[in-house]
Amino acid sequence: METSEPTVLSPGGEKRACPEEELAHPIKRPRIQGKEGKNGGSGSQLSLDLEENDREEDEEKELVEGVEEEEGDGETFADMMKHGLTEQDVGILKFVSDHEGFSGILKERYSDFVVHEINKDGKVVWLNDLTIPAEEQEVPQTESEEVQVLTEEQKKQLEELQLFKNKEASMLIEVMEDTKERRTQLHKAVKTMFPGLETKTEERDGRKFIVAYHAAGKTALAAVRTAAAPRKHSWPKSRGSFCHCVLYKENKDTMDAINVLSKFLRVRPNVFSYMGTKDKRAITVQEIAVLRISAERIAHLNKCLINFKLGNFSYKKHPLKLGELQGNHFTVVIRNISGTDEQVLQAMTSLRDTGFINYYGMQRFGTTAVPTYQVGRAILQNNWTEVMDLILKPRPGAEKGYLVRCREEWARSQDPEEALKKLPVKRCVEGQLLRGLAKYGKKNIVTAFGLIPRNNRLMYIHSYQSYVWNTMVSRRVQDFGLKAVKGDLMLRGGTAHVLSEEEAVKHTIHDVVMPLPGFDVIYPTHHIGQAYKDMLASNDLDINNMRHKIRDYSLAGAYRRILIRPRDVSWEVIHYDDPRIPLVHTDVEKLEGKPPPVFPKEGKYRALRMEFSLPSSTYATMAIREVLKMDTSIKNQTQLNTTWLN
Repeated sequence: METSEPTVLSPGGEKRACPEEELAHPIKRPRIQGKEGKNGGSGSQLSLDLEENDREEDEEKELVEGVEEEEGDGETFADMMKHGLTEQDVGILKFVSDHEGFSGILKERYSDFVVHEINKDGKVVWLNDLTIPAEEQEVPQTESEEVQVLTEEQKKQLEELQLFKNKEASMLIEVMEDTKERRTQLHKAVKTMFPGLETKTEERDGRKFIVAYHAAGKTALAAVRTAAAPRKHSWPKSRGSFCHCVLYKENKDTMDAINVLSKFLRVRPNVFSYMGTKDKRAITVQEIAVLRISAERIAHLNKCLINFKLGNFSYKKHPLKLGELQGNHFTVVIRNISGTDEQVLQAMTSLRDTGFINYYGMQRFGTTAVPTYQVGRAILQNNWTEVMDLILKPRPGAEKGYLVRCREEWARSQDPEEALKKLPVKRCVEGQLLRGLAKYGKKNIVTAFGLIPRNNRLMYIHSYQSYVWNTMVSRRVQDFGLKAVKGDLMLRGGTAHVLSEEEAVKHTIHDVVMPLPGFDVIYPTHHIGQAYKDMLASNDLDINNMRHKIRDYSLAGAYRRILIRPRDVSWEVIHYDDPRIPLVHTDVEKLEGKPPPVFPKEGKYRALRMEFSLPSSTYATMAIREVLKMDTSIKNQTQLNTTWLN
């Protein structure tokens, strides 16, 4: 489940909520890695932004169902992350070039990381048009009459309610002509013209009123049936059933964004489709498609949503499918760099001409002392007691306080119901496993584990595959360098082929692939193939028997290129004096006619602004790692920040 964009590197510790990204690849058959998943990665060899200048939007989400984290016992985040993983722990060991590395700060502001999707036609997706398709502006007579049931004063008040920050407010519309038809007209008019508002009928002092209120209000949300089927609107037969548009979002991941849009449109989240998930701490631009929701209704959301913008509307007959994209285009700012102009030139020239080792990034493995690949290994070993223990046992490192208390209760009592009481949110992996144990008992761990969504369960075994791949590729690069050799594998029409000595001379390292272990792949015929077998044997696994008694956990395997050479690489070193100013000109700023930032020739700080395009299933942070030549783990970057801030 990799995606071509990075994971948030923030001092909040690992993202413990259940990941909701779709898995990039089917597990049953081998394939060439190329589906969308979580690519991107926590920063580069740089300092981690401990001050987090742009955290205003994050603070609301740090409260989980009203439960605030109490202050700890004085242990700092840096102290907690001493127990975290490093690149060495997950097999990330080698670099491509021999240039001298340098330091800098990645994602000091979320606007320092901008991701534009590359669609299935190979075109970069931009938000550059907010207009509604012409046919949308031709309002049918029936709808025009329906809209006329509201007075201009009522429309003004409703618009103020729609944009009002106090979402608990409401507005009364008296039904002067009390008939069911009239009430229906009023309900429909409010909901059509003002997405995000909900209505109900109330009788007060013998008079009927339509009460309009904000669907996103805390009290209102309890009464709004967000899971109800979409309301039926007439839909022209000549129009495609799916409204495709471009979603621009700031500091919010894709699933959160879809949930917000679905609540305001009063539809289920599953009417939305997209080609890939994008992470939170960034500005991202991607295509989405919505089933039978008009561009006009979607465009209304631009008036009432913050840090979102929707545009480039069109109607098509098909939805979008996960993995259809070709990749992502990145604009990355690394602030306060220490490297000289010559160092930057060498580093970026190497990235452009040679590329970087296509490692799975650190976010693939978690950030606590229990890496996700260990859980995956236990699943493949059919050791379910260890699976349960690894997920639920206390561990050192940075975690939410309620998770720490839940783990402590589990260690003390081994009672899933008591441990569940410590969790304010039950949708995390730990909560789902505990619910399963409470329901089926501790002797039915396999069934209890099945309550965790399938994609999340498979995440663990894919993490183990990634760990093996990283380790074997480091060994391959160490032993044979950056050239194709006899016994390497390459793909011909999607099928792996072993290179002969004569063929190896005609190919480069960019043609060479390495397998993720599985029952339907072949391995290099030089000694790295034996190294695969030895590594799995040391983990009590048989490389010749990767079928699991539970079909979901049978690994077919896949092939992945050793080196990736980014496309469209460009860069510049810019000077600036104010660390708060944005250094990237965004799509929304361009739409609003704002001028691009102007930089002085000399300044207090220097930043490296780079652009490059990557295929899906590759990690942007591994490209940045190659430029900076430093460990991208949160553990290492936290230590760098502590030193830098002191």
